[in-house]
Amino acid sequence: MKTEIRSNWSHAILVCKKCSRKLAKRGDGFGDSQKPLAKALKKELGAKKGRKAKLGIIEVPCLDICPKKGVVLVDSRTPGQWRIVMPDADIGELARQLREVDE
Repeated sequence: MKTEIRSNWSHAILVCKKCSRKLAKRGDGFGDSQKPLAKALKKELGAKKGRKAKLGIIEVPCLDICPKKGVVLVDSRTPGQWRIVMPDADIGELARQLREVDE
């Protein structure tokens, strides 16, 4: 049995699933199609599914911040800097910022 599995991820982005769910219940979302943040980021960053993708966008249960009308996001390259993303945020700009951290 394998004890290690290879992945092509350069980093991971953690998105609070609970925050996203709360926004969805209110009818708020991200991007033009009002999607949950994780899906909107995957589309904007061109991230694929699974371990063969260049980066992982993972929805995690709860990060215990719970901002009103926002979603908490953590980039694994900068774990000391958590972000609160509001529904009216420019997803293109957020994706650009997430790309720049690595450059």
